[in-house]
Amino acid sequence: MNEHPLRTTVIGSYPFPGWLEFACQHLDQFGGADRAELQEDAVIAAIHDQVSAGLDVITDGEQTRLDFNLSFYGFLEGIELEAASPRRFGPPAHDQRGKHRITGDLLAPRGLGVVEEWKRLERLAPAGHTLKASVPGPYTLSGRLMPNRQYIDRYAITEALLPIVRSELESLLAAGCKEITVDEPSMSCYAHREDPLHFVDIFNRTVEPVAGKCRLSTHLCFGNYKARAVGLRRYAPMFPAFLDIHADEIHLEMASREFAEIEIIETISKHHDVAIGIIDVKSYYIESEADVADRVQLCLRHAPAERLSFAPDCGLSQTARWAAKAKLKNMVSGVKKVRKELGL
Repeated sequence: MNEHPLRTTVIGSYPFPGWLEFACQHLDQFGGADRAELQEDAVIAAIHDQVSAGLDVITDGEQTRLDFNLSFYGFLEGIELEAASPRRFGPPAHDQRGKHRITGDLLAPRGLGVVEEWKRLERLAPAGHTLKASVPGPYTLSGRLMPNRQYIDRYAITEALLPIVRSELESLLAAGCKEITVDEPSMSCYAHREDPLHFVDIFNRTVEPVAGKCRLSTHLCFGNYKARAVGLRRYAPMFPAFLDIHADEIHLEMASREFAEIEIIETISKHHDVAIGIIDVKSYYIESEADVADRVQLCLRHAPAERLSFAPDCGLSQTARWAAKAKLKNMVSGVKKVRKELGL
């Protein structure tokens, strides 16, 4: 059960400040110390915005990553990074993110960099907030790697990445991280055409060393590249199989889907806490405090307060910072309004 009923949280990513976007396009002009300063300042900015909004749970905004998972390939040995995207022009779509060629055994002798991110967040964050780290799962990471004779399909690549992710989770736990999200959006994107029980098995083997030793969550969504989804936007194909996922909390994308399938949280809440996405990160409509309060009340008709948390639908990296700040502020104030009404 959630120790803090109706708590407010985020998935992980947050918009880069404009100056960081500019700097990333000119990194060759910066020295190592300059780049380290850029990273630290960006994390400070992300923390500031989340704390100012009043969130209960904050992250480092994934400010030191290239997107929520693409930078992790820089830590892998046995691959050849693609030099340029296969399609650079035209409407945004996932084929503008290319794939990397596997050249040998998939290894990550330096880890995936999340422990360093966690230590920076722990050092910079003010007291009084729960701190969360996020790690992409092996199935999602496998999606940007091309099968070859050694790794014949996506599942073979996933199995090679699984111990790498598992080791990163163990290292995070050893570093003192008490709340971890294992991001596996590809599982929810493709559950309609793959075996969901296979996905559950992959997830549970990945988290086995840390399950029950920290607050563990996972994020189910349908993709968010430039506000474009990629999967069949239905949760029904995932359940009841996903009820066997070894996680304390399951996050659902709801706001962008106008709360379709909201009744499914009644079933999930009998097994897990549920973090509901009540802010649409794919829209520039700024939800008001009243909008948020109404959405919280809708969720309370299907699940008890001690099982519920609230967050944006997805990471905020694809949303302009001015909108992200306004959305988070109103999300927190709307949830607090309901807490006060309920005496929580």
